[in-house]
Amino acid sequence: MKNLLLFIVFPFLVNTVNAQDNLKTQIDMTLDAWHKAAAEANYNNYFDALTDDAVFIGTDATENWTKSAFQAYSKPYFDKGKAWSFSALERHVYFSEDKKIAWFDELLDTRMKICRGSGVLVIVNNQWKIKHYILSMTIPNDATDEVIKIKTPIEDALISDFKNKKK
Repeated sequence: MKNLLLFIVFPFLVNTVNAQDNLKTQIDMTLDAWHKAAAEANYNNYFDALTDDAVFIGTDATENWTKSAFQAYSKPYFDKGKAWSFSALERHVYFSEDKKIAWFDELLDTRMKICRGSGVLVIVNNQWKIKHYILSMTIPNDATDEVIKIKTPIEDALISDFKNKKK
């Protein structure tokens, strides 16, 4: 009986693992192609990878872009033939139970050294699209105090502005 149960369950488990691996490969390919489009200054491919309502959050505290605002900001860089070049060093991908939503985090090799990207992808017309992306610079723990000293005069003003907007 145990052997029969194993015979029935094992193929199901193998198919589930293969399906998960296939989905992860699709996400990897989508994100790698997106980063490549930026490196090659391919504006259309870069922005076609985003949903119409996508949000891109950059490393500066003021960068919280809708897709159209990010397109307008980025177009001059793409038009010059050089946007930015990020390549994944490491990536972790996770899926909702229905496999229609994926979220990820990645470490990136950039001109800013190691950065972290994270985001959410959704299925649109049978293809994965980026709905939300956050880019952040990593700061080694031993350098935190030094970075805070650099950020303080700039970000104290921003903190004050944000607090005043809440009132």
